[in-house]
Amino acid sequence: MVNLSAVPKWIKFLIAILLLPVCAGAARALWLMVRACGNADITLVPFIGGAGCWVVIFFLLPKPMWIYVFGHELTHALWTWLFGGEVKKMMVTSKGGHVVISKTNFLIGLAPYFFPLYAVLVIGVFVLGNLIWNWHGYLVWFHLLLGAAYAFHISLTFHVLQTQQSDITSQGYLFSAVVIFLGNVCVLLFGIPLLTARVGMLNSIGWWLESTGMVVHWLQRVI
Repeated sequence: MVNLSAVPKWIKFLIAILLLPVCAGAARALWLMVRACGNADITLVPFIGGAGCWVVIFFLLPKPMWIYVFGHELTHALWTWLFGGEVKKMMVTSKGGHVVISKTNFLIGLAPYFFPLYAVLVIGVFVLGNLIWNWHGYLVWFHLLLGAAYAFHISLTFHVLQTQQSDITSQGYLFSAVVIFLGNVCVLLFGIPLLTARVGMLNSIGWWLESTGMVVHWLQRVI
């Protein structure tokens, strides 16, 4: 893949501008997906309930920053391994952390802002437990915990983005915003169909392409 870490920020800025119609198309596709799955009460009610429980904890209790920072740095490490790099050192504190890695790119740098590590761990534990102990009867609790884990990711990611992040400044603000937005939308566009089983992933991709095409055609008429 192209290592955009070596690309000048002004070129990344132009790439981000060109991707804005894709972002708009993704947002519309996500809206269509939510509408299509809106009656999946057995899945969405506990999921939203779990997210709501976490939001209450987020505002009323001290924020578990060490847990978030650990997941943040571990995500850097996992994506470094995914791209064939090595992790030489990792430091985690409640006030921040860092990893020393042998290679980097924009996905490794921005992954913690769109990859919901703890939600993925909840899914992994449930899938393994279901295979071994048949946890199908605990689906409601799984959806509840998944909603809480995903809300944990969204809320604390938004919280840390209120301060200056070297991951963001190194890539450029607009480029980082576009990548983070598209990454989070992709998680939802592909995750909701798996969670609710109401529509297929091909529907997600089709809606995304169709919506992006509509945005591009509208821009052509305006310009």
